[in-house]
Amino acid sequence: MYVIVGLGNPGKQYAFTRHNVGFDAIDLLAKANNISMNKVKHQAVIGEGRINNQKALLVKPTTYMNLSGRSVRDIVNFYKVDIEKLIVIYDDIDTEVGKLRIRQKGSAGTHNGMKSIIYEMQVDQFPRVRIGVGKPQHGNLADFVLGKFTKEDRPFVDESIERATKAVEAIIKEGIDIAMNRYNG
Repeated sequence: MYVIVGLGNPGKQYAFTRHNVGFDAIDLLAKANNISMNKVKHQAVIGEGRINNQKALLVKPTTYMNLSGRSVRDIVNFYKVDIEKLIVIYDDIDTEVGKLRIRQKGSAGTHNGMKSIIYEMQVDQFPRVRIGVGKPQHGNLADFVLGKFTKEDRPFVDESIERATKAVEAIIKEGIDIAMNRYNG
């Protein structure tokens, strides 16, 4: 079974913000694969279904970003998921708007949600799909990531969220190397 986690913050005030592109990708993945996000357990909203004929669990942690690892750890332990079948989708300030970065493993960088997951799991050997949101030109970083995209950036972001979902489907169907070659950049 694959566990696909989209990072974000719960609540209407955070909907469609830079920090919630992971949630947006999970919603699109659920819609594309007819998976209902209708259960609340393990401190997350989850949906069970199939993606490319593989059993999949879609996850949106409700712990708020900085504690996402608690939910992910509970799910991975409960379902006894192989760490290579955990895929995390999240925003990346170090990647320009509209770009994707898919990696097989790696550090958390500056992302607090990923820091939480790596801390709780004690491993960083799982695939991740980073959606570029850009960096603020000035001002507070927290205000920036919790803010909404500009009208100019929104079409690029929507396209990158769609490409992120296709990348996840490719990881499941064809493997991470093919997904990285096809969707990185």
